[in-house]
Amino acid sequence: MQHTDSDTPATTAQQSVSASAPAAQETTNSTDNSYQVIRRNGKLTQFDPSKVAVAMTKAFLAVEGGQAAASRRIRETVEKLTEQVTNALFRHMDGGGTVHIEDIQDQVELALMRAGEHKVARSYVLYRAKQAEKRARAKARSKKSEAQQVSGEQLNVLTASGESKPLNWDRLDVIVTEATRGLKGVTKDLIMKDVKRNLFDGMAESDVNASLVMTARTLIEKDSNYSFVTARLLMDGIRTEALSFIDGHYTEATQKDMQSVYPEYFKKYIKRGAELALLDPELTRYDLDKLGQAIKVDRDKKFTYLGLQTLYDRYFIHAGKTRIELPQAFFMRVAMGLAINEVDRETRAVEFYDLLSSFDFMSSTPTLFNSGTLRPQLSSCYLTTVPDDLDGIFSAIKDDALLSKYAGGLGNDWTRVRGLGAHIKGTNGESQGVVPFLKVANDTAVAVNQGGKRKGAMCAYLETWHVDIEEFLELRKNTGDDRRRTHDMNTANWIPDLFMERVAEDSEWTLFSPEEVPELHDLYGKAFKEKYEYYEQKAEAGEIINFKKVDANNLWRKMLGMLYETGHPWITFKDPCNIRSPQQHVGVVHSSNLCTEITLNTSDDEIAVCNLGSVNLPQHVTEKGIDHKKLQKTVTTAMRMLDNVIDYNFYSVPQARRSNMRHRPVGLGLMGFQDALYIQNINYASEDAVDFADHSMEAVSYYAIQASSDLAAERGTYPSYEGSLWSQGILPIDSVAMLQEERGRFIDVDTSYQLDWDSLRSKVEEQGMRNSNTMAIAPTATISNISGVSQSIEPVYQNLFVKSNLSGEFTIINPYLVEDLKALDLWDDVMVNDLKYFDGSVQAIDRVPDNLKAKYSTAFEMDPRWLVEAGSRRQKWIDQGQSLNLYMVEPSGKKLDSLYKLAWVRGLKTTYYLRSMGATHVEKSVDSSSNMPKPTQADPGSQAPQACSILDPDCEACQ
Repeated sequence: MQHTDSDTPATTAQQSVSASAPAAQETTNSTDNSYQVIRRNGKLTQFDPSKVAVAMTKAFLAVEGGQAAASRRIRETVEKLTEQVTNALFRHMDGGGTVHIEDIQDQVELALMRAGEHKVARSYVLYRAKQAEKRARAKARSKKSEAQQVSGEQLNVLTASGESKPLNWDRLDVIVTEATRGLKGVTKDLIMKDVKRNLFDGMAESDVNASLVMTARTLIEKDSNYSFVTARLLMDGIRTEALSFIDGHYTEATQKDMQSVYPEYFKKYIKRGAELALLDPELTRYDLDKLGQAIKVDRDKKFTYLGLQTLYDRYFIHAGKTRIELPQAFFMRVAMGLAINEVDRETRAVEFYDLLSSFDFMSSTPTLFNSGTLRPQLSSCYLTTVPDDLDGIFSAIKDDALLSKYAGGLGNDWTRVRGLGAHIKGTNGESQGVVPFLKVANDTAVAVNQGGKRKGAMCAYLETWHVDIEEFLELRKNTGDDRRRTHDMNTANWIPDLFMERVAEDSEWTLFSPEEVPELHDLYGKAFKEKYEYYEQKAEAGEIINFKKVDANNLWRKMLGMLYETGHPWITFKDPCNIRSPQQHVGVVHSSNLCTEITLNTSDDEIAVCNLGSVNLPQHVTEKGIDHKKLQKTVTTAMRMLDNVIDYNFYSVPQARRSNMRHRPVGLGLMGFQDALYIQNINYASEDAVDFADHSMEAVSYYAIQASSDLAAERGTYPSYEGSLWSQGILPIDSVAMLQEERGRFIDVDTSYQLDWDSLRSKVEEQGMRNSNTMAIAPTATISNISGVSQSIEPVYQNLFVKSNLSGEFTIINPYLVEDLKALDLWDDVMVNDLKYFDGSVQAIDRVPDNLKAKYSTAFEMDPRWLVEAGSRRQKWIDQGQSLNLYMVEPSGKKLDSLYKLAWVRGLKTTYYLRSMGATHVEKSVDSSSNMPKPTQADPGSQAPQACSILDPDCEACQ
């Protein structure tokens, strides 16, 4: 049978392509039997490129007559096009593979069109249509079953043991029906049609589910609900894998079956996991019957495809390469670990499970990885300060390795390490500076890749007065001496206010080696300024040897230049982190962490630890605003879970345990901020969004502090509580005034509020606090994928794009945009293609109304100052920091200067990545030949906030 369904052989045509077939065969290597074709009856046949050539020659014969076969032009054209078709079909199948006969015909048609053979292509299309009509008539006459109508005969699949058995079409129909039930805009018949087309006789039984998933995922761009369909189909394969392992034989179950299967499976899973030393045996001593009955089976249907695939690839407990954990067992396992020290631990485990499995709150990745296991390292972030001696430096690097092994992200303060050219007393030599040690730290992060689950990650911090600061700025460059580059490690500037003032005043800045100015490392605010100027005087008098004077603005411009060129070092501010720290009575914040949201004290005796989790904000918002009752309930339970981490946690180094037990810091954050705006019909680039950032963070702050105080009443205050800002009745919102007083000028922060903070102050003064720190907004990159919401406080990146991560490639489409366009009857294939062409932007699509263009502006289509303004409103409520990415479509020195000075003046503690758009995307987004508006003008209804120039003598904040 020919690949094109030709019913009549043409001898002339076959002779005419004798020269073309060998070329095509050589191109595809088809003689090794590695390439096969799925026929319409589901059977496999060997791919033969000569049949492709025959089909195209027939099309030429139909147009140009019987002499066409003898034409040299036709022979050469057919030969060339046959090669193009075979290359297109198999270029991604180096090891062999299968294609459907329809795919071959599609490629033939496309090749003819691209070659300009439009008449021949038209003839070929008409021929295909005629053959399709013949098949349809034959199908209508057939009295076979639906499955046989499509497949022509019953298909067989091969089991894992190699036995052949009939494919169960009825079960397949049930699985697809369950996957599409209750979802608008999806069609069961469309999936079944495509699935049957991709199945073939003799395929492995285990590949049937993969075929289902692959079919559904291609439809996600047509409607975002197909992401849920794909996840549910994937879930069927995950069930089979896990149940078969636990039961010891091949086991299948539908979603409906799981109502009765889940509880019994859960008991077996916990016991089997403990037997295999994958789970803590203590979990087997829970009342597993009670917990199994508490499992909510339907919550398996809440996942998007990206979310479930991410869990499967990276989070589920596995024996060898077999996943033995189902989603609800996963959430219950995490909850059991977090409740392991509770008095009524079954009740608490169910409470924690409900919060996690509903997606109202999600613990951080290390907690999800390790809770309930033999090594419950649940903390997200570790901050260290590196001493200035060889033993201390390599001890710190060893600590980094141990912390990274169990999924901890690292922030290292390197400011104390002496600079290049500094005297080494022990050898009477000169130091090579901090850079060579940073290279070693970089390679350590690469070597210890978080237990094989994800890449090791660390960030190095250096204060701006360090004599090696200029070399530090260049660590991520791709040019220069590679021995003085750290291509894998993040870097961040730890900037004192005094430097920013020198930039504003356009004056000089002095660089020192830290062993000659030891006090500067621990000082901030007015005390730092006094001591720094004292050391400058000593340098002028010749009493300090290793120093360098630079122009402050030149150094600032180099910082911004490197940030634009390499994305590093990030801009973080030392003084706000310390002046507003509740724990300034017992130490100093010397750096932030890997993601710039943690601001905790570090010393030689203490490695700061933070335990993170995030509230899913859109789950607590309606069209009318915040659901305070639900938010308070979620935050109260979440804070208990986070506090439990501290006692249950596995500490790989003693300094981390000492610090965590003494101060008990946690970091409650949020995610899905963009979704919450969509629900309320608020544009991100607007004053309404800034106000919502303010009010939502105020609510989270209020309930988090309240929950920690109530925990203190139940469990006692944290050991270092006395003397803290909390003990003095100073809450985070109150500490803004301390920053204003200390800085004196260059500060302009909104301090308005809505809730009853006086009563909360009284409660804290009476009950104390269980945790030294309560809030931090992390990036939530992976847990937001699991929960199916936008990342952290980020604006949407694109409305339609392909996301690549360790789990593969995923089509991501904005479901809110789809729904709004459907309501206007604008969602169709043309709209999908327009979104693809314009890289997920709606700004150039004429059919989209202006109000939707404003609502669905993407990260690069809004003025980044809106992000700073929203960040400032949040920062006043947070006792730690926030991971704040900034986006700029076409960065320039002037724009960067204005943006980061605004961040400082608005009281931000830290910033994270600067994201800029590639030149090719800019050209496509702002086409000079079209009438497309520039991305920064995407929200015509709102006036962007004005940046403070900090050189302007008329600026009130600068006085």
